[in-house]
Amino acid sequence: MTFRKSLWAAAAALAAGAVVVRRSTVRPADPAAADRWLTVTINRGPGDIQPDKLPAPLQEYGDRIETRIRPAPGDRGTELAVRLRQTRSGTSDSVPARLAGQDPRQDLRRALREAKSLLEAGEVLLPDAPPTTHDTPGGKLVGLLTRRAGGEGVL
Repeated sequence: MTFRKSLWAAAAALAAGAVVVRRSTVRPADPAAADRWLTVTINRGPGDIQPDKLPAPLQEYGDRIETRIRPAPGDRGTELAVRLRQTRSGTSDSVPARLAGQDPRQDLRRALREAKSLLEAGEVLLPDAPPTTHDTPGGKLVGLLTRRAGGEGVL
């Protein structure tokens, strides 16, 4: 029975790896990728969010980011969009830089997610650690995927 579970865990890991490889190869090498706005929808009114009073994770960027605040479509809160004004040369849109965690937009994505959490809940919510008391193959896979998603926000 243990062999069967290990086999399933290995199959899931291969499938997840295939998805990660597929995602990184499908994206075109767009030179304007560094100029894209990173956007989240926040469950608060547009008047509640002021550009000069953003949460600490975004305030740390100061003048290095541009900020855009507007009502979300369908009266569903507020869209908060940010982008870097200037990126480090050559590293911002390369897949190896993203996989190595050296893409400056990864930190900005993390700061934007933390700002959303602070604006909606008043704190940055984190998963319990450790999630289980037994280190199983499935738990190792989930831990690997969680660490991978930390910089990008997606698997």
